[in-house]
Amino acid sequence: QLQLVETGGGLVQPGGSLRLSCVASGSTLDHYAIGWFRQAPGKEREGVACITANDGVTNYLDSVKGRFTISRDNAKNAVYLQMNSLKPEDTAVYYCAAKPSYYCSGLRGADFGSWGQGTQGTVSS
Repeated sequence: QLQLVETGGGLVQPGGSLRLSCVASGSTLDHYAIGWFRQAPGKEREGVACITANDGVTNYLDSVKGRFTISRDNAKNAVYLQMNSLKPEDTAVYYCAAKPSYYCSGLRGADFGSWGQGTQGTVSS
């Protein structure tokens, strides 16, 4: 059974950075596309970024393009989300999730079958 654990959340000031990690156990990630999602209080869950299983093709939510970078290290069975130039509206619980596919094909949460427990990122002065 694939299990995912997110770490790296915390409190930062506007303009600061956080680097989130998603580490898998129970299975390898090399045949999964991996997505990052977030949910803020009172808002619907939204897809933030996705990376394909093998060739590293990525896609992003428009509001984070140029600020966030998703990457993966299959040798470490891990996926990362580097978040720079953070804004208060980025405050949310961030989740990683695995899709049993080589391809992202969008950022629909229903397409992802395995989810981590989430990590809180807070951007405030």
